[in-house]
Amino acid sequence: MGMFKKILIANRGEIAVRILKACRELGIPAATVYSEADREALHVVSSPEAHLIGPAPALKSYLNMAEIIRVARSCGADAIHPGYGFLAENAGFAGACAGAGIAFIGPGPEAIAQMGLKVQSRRLAREAGVPVVPGSGGALETLAEARAQASRLGYPVMLKASAGGGGIGLQLVLREENLERAYKTCRERAAAGFGNPGVYLEKYIARPRHVEIQVFADKQGNVIYLGERECSVQRRHQKIMEESPSPLADDVLRARMGEDAVRLAGSIGYLGAGTVEFLVDDAKNHYFLEMNTRLQVEHPVTETVTGIDLVIEQIRVAAGCPLSVRQEDVKIKGHSLECRLYAEDPSNFRPSTGVLEEARFPAAEKIRVDRGVQRGYRVTPYYDSLLAKVISRGDTREESLDLMRDALKEIKITGVKTNIDLLIKVIAHPEFRKGNLSTDFIERFAGCLLGRASSGKAVGN
Repeated sequence: MGMFKKILIANRGEIAVRILKACRELGIPAATVYSEADREALHVVSSPEAHLIGPAPALKSYLNMAEIIRVARSCGADAIHPGYGFLAENAGFAGACAGAGIAFIGPGPEAIAQMGLKVQSRRLAREAGVPVVPGSGGALETLAEARAQASRLGYPVMLKASAGGGGIGLQLVLREENLERAYKTCRERAAAGFGNPGVYLEKYIARPRHVEIQVFADKQGNVIYLGERECSVQRRHQKIMEESPSPLADDVLRARMGEDAVRLAGSIGYLGAGTVEFLVDDAKNHYFLEMNTRLQVEHPVTETVTGIDLVIEQIRVAAGCPLSVRQEDVKIKGHSLECRLYAEDPSNFRPSTGVLEEARFPAAEKIRVDRGVQRGYRVTPYYDSLLAKVISRGDTREESLDLMRDALKEIKITGVKTNIDLLIKVIAHPEFRKGNLSTDFIERFAGCLLGRASSGKAVGN
């Protein structure tokens, strides 16, 4: 199969830098795009060719589909890599690329649309024989429907937005008297965050783990899984640390989850890299949560333990090449931990803006740093506050954790507040060291990690 002539990277920050690296290794010319706020960003200054696409607000730049396609045509790109976020899971954009004769490095618009609505994705998972958390069969149009479904499921329950993720709108309801307020709040936040007020209910699973499976599919019909990632350490329902393999997973659980993920991907004719996310309870029962139809922020830990470059693999299969490995070739070796470095105040997780007076990162054999910033970079309020990702590689989990701790202590970032101290405290926590994780880990241990009591924000507490 012929490779692409040129790739336009329709993203910013560390993921744009990461894709540039893969293009260089494949010998494919690449170009980047940038907003007026990102003129001096690392993905711009390190790119052989960069194109201005609009002012700082994302809607006028990184989400401007027509302008991005115009730039791709004008610079001679025959493929677009969307990275993650922005337009990566936009079925309309994937379709627009196809209509313009430009390859979209990702799944087709149909697969993106099928997994884009959580109510629909849950139905498809059930039809594929993948276990799902008990919940409402579809979107809840009225409060009366929500009451009836909650009564059937039994409290506590979770209200979730049908159209999105990232914890937006999520409401834990412990008692019936709190349902009305939670229902209204969830719908309002879903409408504001996703333009769709649809919500649905799930039975609440106490202290679950968030474990996801990396899948990959090619145009020849091959679908494989590349192990799992534990993503249970989160703040505000958003991940800040990920590791592979999971401290919980054994060969039996890994195979069960992996086979379910492959079956779901195969059932929708998936192409490229995707992630099937599960909640796992204390008894090692796993339940489908959602499928992300794109490259994940945390893909480096999978690359580290499998030795497979996921971005190169994405580009290859999008160009029509078969997967470079078969399922039996996939071997998990050692352990990898990723920490996300954010410009934020760890006491309240609010973004911190300003100019990076210093930005020094470690350089060590078993440490990888994927970054999108440099000294002098201005952190603005327009985009996600992720500065960099630090990835460690150890023969054992204990070695990987120790390497990460030492690497984080070497980082020097001034000019903005960061979450580095929080990450170090998490790694040092005895329950984290034991692998006793859950999605409320930071909230449970807020006293020693954040210096404050649990916020008790769940509705009904």
